[in-house]
Amino acid sequence: MNRLLLALLILPIASIMAVPIDQIPFKTMEGKDALLKDYSGKVILVVNVASRCGNTPQYAGLEKLYRQYGPQGFVILGFPCNDFGAQEPGTNEEIKTFCTSKYEVSFPILDKIHVKGTDQAPLYAALTGPEAKCPGDVKWNFGKFLIGRNGEVLARFEPGMKPDNPAVVNALEAALKAPPATPARN
Repeated sequence: MNRLLLALLILPIASIMAVPIDQIPFKTMEGKDALLKDYSGKVILVVNVASRCGNTPQYAGLEKLYRQYGPQGFVILGFPCNDFGAQEPGTNEEIKTFCTSKYEVSFPILDKIHVKGTDQAPLYAALTGPEAKCPGDVKWNFGKFLIGRNGEVLARFEPGMKPDNPAVVNALEAALKAPPATPARN
């Protein structure tokens, strides 16, 4: 009986890990289906965001990065998350209004998700699971994952690391210089 329960718990994680990361579905803020594959050939920074967090001013730095490097094939995907201190309680429409009016955010802000726990979004299960390149739970809002043009996770930056930190910028610039390759299977 214990083996059966263990198998049932592991099966969803194993099935997520068998799917290439660019094939894991998520929703846009408007409720449309999306995949990382929709951003094929781009360098992607996946960030869990919140509007009532001490890290919220990072929106400004993220937008600056997006405007500077977007023309070179860079995109930021912001996933609102209310998992930490209830710091993103708003609806998608409220979040969108906040981001655009307060920080003039022009990069994609997607559907609110869970980045940890039993309702963890499949994308975050793949990014943080035991088989991931950068395993371990997201610690707080504004955790960042850099994904190369080929769909491979290149780096993880913890929430306190601001977007203009040289480690983030250097990793981003290196990823933009790398040629597209065969899609990875994370």
